[in-house]
Amino acid sequence: MPRFAPVSAFALAAALAVALPLTLAPRTSQAQAVAVSITVPPPALPVYAQPVIPGPGYIWTPGYWAWGPYGYYWVPGTWVLPPAVGLLWTPGYWAWADGRYFWHAGYWGPTVGFYGGINYGFGYFGVGFVGGHWDHDRFFYNRAVNNFGHVHITNVYNAPVHNGAVTRVSFNGGRGGTNARPTAAEQAAAQERHADPTSVQAQHERAASQNRAFQASVNHGRPAIGATAHPANFAGAGVVHTHNAATPSGGAPHNAPHQAAAPAHAAPPRAQGAGGPHGAPGGQPHGGPEHGGPEHGGGGGDHGGGGHDHGHP
Repeated sequence: MPRFAPVSAFALAAALAVALPLTLAPRTSQAQAVAVSITVPPPALPVYAQPVIPGPGYIWTPGYWAWGPYGYYWVPGTWVLPPAVGLLWTPGYWAWADGRYFWHAGYWGPTVGFYGGINYGFGYFGVGFVGGHWDHDRFFYNRAVNNFGHVHITNVYNAPVHNGAVTRVSFNGGRGGTNARPTAAEQAAAQERHADPTSVQAQHERAASQNRAFQASVNHGRPAIGATAHPANFAGAGVVHTHNAATPSGGAPHNAPHQAAAPAHAAPPRAQGAGGPHGAPGGQPHGGPEHGGPEHGGGGGDHGGGGHDHGHP
């Protein structure tokens, strides 16, 4: 099993830029531990576009519903630096079991594991990750599902994904949830050594938990902000508004164009290619009142989305 060595964000960015080999041994994650159990299902995933990548080396982490003292709250998707070269992000997910919804925290590891079959979009279409891959100490981005804007990203390949059934379901199992089960490869990935979410990710979630506008009890499961280019930054440049935001005080919601989801089940090609500075953003699931799906539901009328706050990334 590959071993990795701790590295600071600055050192990692520098290493990714000059392709220095790094090794690291992250501590074992609590990813498989159940952090909270709730009787109310999480709201549907909001519809939003991916913000432009800040620069080379960043990996996309999709938004999710967390739980805290005031119920569910939205944690916007964002770009982050991985804790070490060679690590990929497995998103957390809610799962129904024994009459409750349990949160399974996300983690970093050499392989993307099971995340409930949830279609988070932008490469995380329910199985694996098709937004990019490591080739030794360099991360290559799939142009089809990443938004490069005018940022110069040289490690690029193009692996189009195929449009299919789209969904905003935010939990696994139970009535209205996904029916995905771990594959043998995903079960093997769960046994690998993992690294917990970085301090930047923890700060990002904490900042979201302290923002009343992200609480489902306030936004009715339709937060105004879907994603941000920079963790814990919820205003100004890089912030992306949702397509299906709740209308505040009778005013018109601020809608950002969303990207069509494209569920993909094939792994990205290992061949590398040089890419230009522009990329086509990809895949957040359609949904919401205009795309079918109730305000607190993501595929079936089972999603209540009460209002309360905090989960563990």
